[in-house]
Amino acid sequence: MNNAIFKVTEFKNEPILEYNVGSKERQELEDKLAELKNGNLEIPIIIGGKEIRTNNTAKCVLPHNKNKSIGFYHLASESEVKLAIEAAMEAKNEWQSMSYDRRMMIFLKAAKLAATSWRATLNASTMLCQSKTFYQAEIDAACELIDFLNSICKALCDLYEMQPMNSFDSVNRVEYKPLDGFVYAVTPFNFTAIAANLISAPAVAGNTVVWKPASSSVYSSYIVLKLLQAAGLPDGVINFIPGNASMISDIVMSDENMAGVHFTGSTEVFNSMWVAVGKNIEKYNSYPRLVGETGGKNFSMIHNTADIDEVVAALIRGAFEYQGQKCSATSRAYVPQSMWPALKEKLLSEIATIKMGDAQCRENLLAAVIDQKSFNKISSYIDYAKNSDKAEILCGGNCDDSVGYFVDPTVILTTDSDFKTMKEEIFGPVLTVYVYEDDKFEETLKECANSSKYALTGSIWSADRDIINKAEDVLKFAAGNLYVNDKSTGSVVGQNPFGGSKASGTNDKAGTSINMLKWVSPRNIKENFIPTKDYRYKNMQ
Repeated sequence: MNNAIFKVTEFKNEPILEYNVGSKERQELEDKLAELKNGNLEIPIIIGGKEIRTNNTAKCVLPHNKNKSIGFYHLASESEVKLAIEAAMEAKNEWQSMSYDRRMMIFLKAAKLAATSWRATLNASTMLCQSKTFYQAEIDAACELIDFLNSICKALCDLYEMQPMNSFDSVNRVEYKPLDGFVYAVTPFNFTAIAANLISAPAVAGNTVVWKPASSSVYSSYIVLKLLQAAGLPDGVINFIPGNASMISDIVMSDENMAGVHFTGSTEVFNSMWVAVGKNIEKYNSYPRLVGETGGKNFSMIHNTADIDEVVAALIRGAFEYQGQKCSATSRAYVPQSMWPALKEKLLSEIATIKMGDAQCRENLLAAVIDQKSFNKISSYIDYAKNSDKAEILCGGNCDDSVGYFVDPTVILTTDSDFKTMKEEIFGPVLTVYVYEDDKFEETLKECANSSKYALTGSIWSADRDIINKAEDVLKFAAGNLYVNDKSTGSVVGQNPFGGSKASGTNDKAGTSINMLKWVSPRNIKENFIPTKDYRYKNMQ
C-alpha cells in the first residue's frame, strides 16, 4: 500500500569539484579519459529497451583531434523512427499510471549516481566528444546535470501543490495528467545537462519520449540514457534514435500522437517545427506543446562607471569559454569612448595569455569548435570582417582545421553598430566591439535593446545605481536573463531560471515549474456534496 505523501521540499546545487593534482576525482577522471580514448564504443539505437543495430553507422570523433574516433553509432532509418513512436505509446499507460513518487525516485537516484560512480564517465565523454575542458565539463555534465535531475522533481512537487479553493458545499481538486501522446525531444551538442533535462522533465511528469540527440554528441547522450537505465528507468519510456534530423522530424511531427516538442538548437530549426505543426494540425489528437530554447546574440552594455578589470575578465569568460558555443555567450559589447583605450589594452594583453588546444590539458581555456560545419561558418564571419572597411580584427582571426577545428579567440572592432557580426549569431569564439560616445549612452542603450531579433542574455556594467535601474527598464524585452555587473553566461539551476524570448525561444525556464507545466494537462474535479433539488433561483420568486 502506497499511502505516504512524499515531496521534494528543498533543492541544493551540486558542489563543483576542482580536480586538483593528487585528488581522488582527478585520478578517476584521468583513468576514465584514458579508457574511453583507447576504446571504440558501439552505440546502438535503443527502442523499448532493446538495442537495434542498422549497420548504417557514423563515427564519434574528437573535435580537437578530428582523425581520432572513440566510438560509432547506428543511425535510425524510417522504420526505427516508427518503432520508437510505437514503443513510446505502448509504454505510456504503465508509466503514467506509476505513482509520481516512484517515478521521481528514478531521477533522484540518477542524480546521486551522476554525483558519484558515474561522474567521471559523464565528464570524460563530454570532454572528449564535445571538446570541453575540465572545468567546462564539470559544470555541465556533472553539476548542471545533477541539478536538473533534482530540480525537476522539486518542480513537479511544487506544481502538484497548486490546488484550487473550495466552497461551502463542494471540494475542488486539480490533477496533473501527462500529455495525451508522446513528447519529441531534440537535444543540442553543447550541453550534456540540457540533453538530460530535455528528456527527463517530460518523463518525470509521466510522459514517454522519442529522443533525437545531436549527431556530434551521441556519445555523451548515450551515457546519459545508460545512467537513467541504471537508475531503474523502465523500457520504452525514453527511446533513443540518432540519425538524420530532417527525416526523423518529418515522421515524428506528422504522427497524430505527437503531443509536445522539447527542443534546444537553432532558431531556424525551431521555426521549421512550428511550420510542421501548422501543416499537420488537423492530424493531432491534441494541440502540441512546443517548448524551445534557440539562438542568442548576447550583449555586454558597458557604462563609463564600470571597473575595467572586472569587465575584461567577464568579456573573456563570457565570449570565449567553451569556444563561444554557449547559447548565452557574449557576442557583442558596447564600450564608451573614454574607457576604450585602457579597456582595449587590458583586453588584448589578457587574451594574449590564453592557451588553446587539447581539451584534456588543464592549462587550456579553449579547445576546438564542434565540427567542420561550425568551423566553416565561424571562419566565414571572420573573413567577412577582414574584408570589410567597417571592421578591424584586433586579435585572433586565425582558423586551423589541420588537426582539429581550432579558431583563435577573436575580437572584431566595428564602426557600424549595425554590422553583420553585431547582429547575427556566430556560435564561436568571436566578440565584436562597438565604441560609442559617452554622452550617447542612453541612445546606445536603446539601440542595444532593439537591434537584435534575439532576446536571450545580456549584461549591464555600471557602478551607478540610477544607470543600472534605467538599463533594467530599457532592456526589459532584450534578455530573458539579464546580469548586472556579471558576464552573460553561467546561469545556475535554481538560481537563474534560464530562457529568452523573441527569436531566442519560448522562455519556459528550464528546471522550474514553469517548464514542468508544459508537460502536464491539468484536470479540475469538482465534487458537490450538497446538490440542489430545485432549478429555481431565489431572485425568480
